[in-house]
Amino acid sequence: MFATDDTIVAVATPPGHGGIGVVRLSGPKAQAIAEVLLGRTRLEPRMATLATLLQTVAGDTERIDQVLATSFPGPSSYTGEDVVELSAHGSPVVLEGIVDAAMRAGARLAEPGEFTFRGFLNGRIDLVQAEAVADLVNAVTPLQARLAYDQLDGTLSTAIRAIDATLFDLIARLEASLDFPDEGYHFIDRDQAATAIGSITERLEALLSAGRRGRVIREGRQVVIVGNPNTGKSSIFNGLVGSGRAIVTNVPGTTRDLVTETIDVNGVPVRLVDTAGLREIGDAVEVEGVTRARAALTVADLALLVFDRSRPFEDDDGQLLAETSSTRRLLVVNKGDLPSAWVSDPLVAAPGRVVQTSATADGGLEPLREALAATLSVEEVSRDPVAITNLRHLDLLEQARGGLERAGPAIAAEVSEEFVVADLQEARAALEEITGRRTTDDLLRHIFDRFCIGK
Repeated sequence: MFATDDTIVAVATPPGHGGIGVVRLSGPKAQAIAEVLLGRTRLEPRMATLATLLQTVAGDTERIDQVLATSFPGPSSYTGEDVVELSAHGSPVVLEGIVDAAMRAGARLAEPGEFTFRGFLNGRIDLVQAEAVADLVNAVTPLQARLAYDQLDGTLSTAIRAIDATLFDLIARLEASLDFPDEGYHFIDRDQAATAIGSITERLEALLSAGRRGRVIREGRQVVIVGNPNTGKSSIFNGLVGSGRAIVTNVPGTTRDLVTETIDVNGVPVRLVDTAGLREIGDAVEVEGVTRARAALTVADLALLVFDRSRPFEDDDGQLLAETSSTRRLLVVNKGDLPSAWVSDPLVAAPGRVVQTSATADGGLEPLREALAATLSVEEVSRDPVAITNLRHLDLLEQARGGLERAGPAIAAEVSEEFVVADLQEARAALEEITGRRTTDDLLRHIFDRFCIGK
């Protein structure tokens, strides 16, 4: 997949300007290349050293920047190899100059995720932890970051390895029995084997149950705000986002396209979508906006149906209720600070929780925030110590459970140990694929390709 016997270099901090930028070197020549760039003797391990970084152009030596250089000799480094990190001023021009100088001194530019990949190959981390690195970098809420760090710290890996060890012991006992075919289940009887399989299955079920909730935290939810023109959809959107992201006027049809923003609801990222008012009239651009609004509604985890109680409930409002009757929804009665024009409550019999709001009054959106958290079940999710957030892990756990579910009845039906072992081996293979003990180059490329360069 990647060459691993050379020395790689890349900027390890995000693109753009900043106070500090870090250039990372990793590989057998990392120390030697750093010495060329710094014009000094060997760096002391794990000691930040102030130095002037140099480059030679057409025989002339030029100063690039003043840096802090830190050496991390392998195998006790992020990659398991010799690593040198150069902390320079965070100018893209300066950082690119350092990378260029390192490449002229013998390094090559790192591929996306190659530093973490080398750490995986050298046994510093397993595949679960490698994936957690990307999740931690991409986290947008504190809860996402905490769960990603828990996985990077090895909590999930430890749980998987413990189950795998129990499964390995069971398989070993059953395989040993195959050497004594006349004795039947010689090293473990059927009842013990059935009990062990049941116990392992329960542990997998616990991980799967937590994982289904954990996916909510990792992948988030999509909430679409819909309603007829001038009901206050964009004001509600801006209020939830906390900024004037969407244009608000008293002219019908102001919102022509989907406006999106991600907000934090009790640690869960919620992708909020403001849409065009649902009406059949308007110019071609507005008609396209309405079409996109209806399309967004079909894939939403939750719809916020916004009604304006300061004006009479009209046929278009009733049509919106009918269109979304099978959609998970909150019925948002907006402009609660104004006198109501509703003669009776038209939503009393409509399925869905009704929330009274005022997008312009102080605290007027708090009931909606609470209803969002409750309806999306994010309070339960945020309280649970979730171990799994990755769909790949969940799919493989399902495969492992499938093997166990076939092995259990086979034991009860007094099937030969050989067939039981085959099912258990299949379950174990799935567990090993989670941590990367058994994997393919295509899978590794798929995982590490989504990393940024420098990580």
